[in-house]
Amino acid sequence: MVSQAQDSALYSTYARSELSFERGEGARLYTADNQEYLDFAGGVAVSSVGHGHPHIVSALKEQADKVWHVSNIYKIPGQEKLAQRFADVTFADKVFFANSGAEAMECAIKTARRYHFVNGAPERTRILTFEGAFHGRTLATLAAGGQEKYLEGFGPKAGGFDQVPFGDHEAMKAAITDETAAILIEPIQGEGGVNVVPHQCLRGLRELCDEHGILLVMDEVQTGVGRTGKLFAHEWAGITPDIMAIAKGIGAGFPIGACLATEKAASGMTAGTHGSTFGGNPLGMAVSNAVLDVVLAPGFLEEVQQKGLRIKQRLAELADTYPDQIESIRGEGLMLGLQLKADAFPNGVGPMVEAARKHHLLTVGAGNNVVRFLPPLTITLDEANAAIDRMDAAFADLKPAN
Repeated sequence: MVSQAQDSALYSTYARSELSFERGEGARLYTADNQEYLDFAGGVAVSSVGHGHPHIVSALKEQADKVWHVSNIYKIPGQEKLAQRFADVTFADKVFFANSGAEAMECAIKTARRYHFVNGAPERTRILTFEGAFHGRTLATLAAGGQEKYLEGFGPKAGGFDQVPFGDHEAMKAAITDETAAILIEPIQGEGGVNVVPHQCLRGLRELCDEHGILLVMDEVQTGVGRTGKLFAHEWAGITPDIMAIAKGIGAGFPIGACLATEKAASGMTAGTHGSTFGGNPLGMAVSNAVLDVVLAPGFLEEVQQKGLRIKQRLAELADTYPDQIESIRGEGLMLGLQLKADAFPNGVGPMVEAARKHHLLTVGAGNNVVRFLPPLTITLDEANAAIDRMDAAFADLKPAN
């Protein structure tokens, strides 16, 4: 049931479930009366290493006993360490730390525009994006996504963004002008419906950017930090971006975002051009470094790939069992989705998400009638099988009578 309470002091911006949780362990959440739920929503791809991971908890507690905040007026050793670790394992040379995915995206947009400004092309400010994208809830990132349902009622759309149809390489090619600064893309559209961008398309975009002297910007807020079985999803295509925004999984529940860039792309971001009061605080850096300890451990990402394949196999079995309800299976690694048939679910995925919740399985909806599965990367195969069994029961509940 969605709460209809009118006496809350909170903004009414969320259609919240009545559920609340008191504690979590790994892939499981527990209510105050000790009811157990398997968490395949992950706080929308945030709880990358599960709830209450001992290494993460220990790192946070240890730092909490030292210092929480000093601001970026001073050097923060945890920042220096984490930035270098990212530089060692990615394309990036430079990192800026923020507090959220939207902030990381704002930094990425500014970095791209500033690059052209300092290189003698201040007219290059426009950024090309794809229809169905979601890049955040700030005015700039809403404009980057371009979806009317999110823009409605917030005044004029922030300028500088142009959308082309998803996956249309020729349209993207035709949209590039002398004012184009960058192409911005999610390797897999999360909110848009777990829409996977073909690897050849990503390679084509890299070639387009090189040909026209513009920057390739990746939004890996949801796909990053091991979610697809690689540290970052663009690695599957064998290409690298110039700039990348990340968040969600790198904080494992602590609010952290980061913008990564090559030395060249970040060349315009000099002292005073950008900043954050809380970004990169010692608590967040302790958590993020601990998350990387887990995700970069030998064999960890290979296990994510194997678990993702196993879950896909089980989802395929569901599709065979409920062909009148399931349209397709999509996604990579542990970022997976079931697209439901529109005639079976004319009102969207809400009834399916609710049915799964009744069987103590937490999922999250996305565009195009898709139920998303975003379990912890540390999920066990037994837990994965149990989750699909609960999903099976949910589909059975909603199966129309013959």
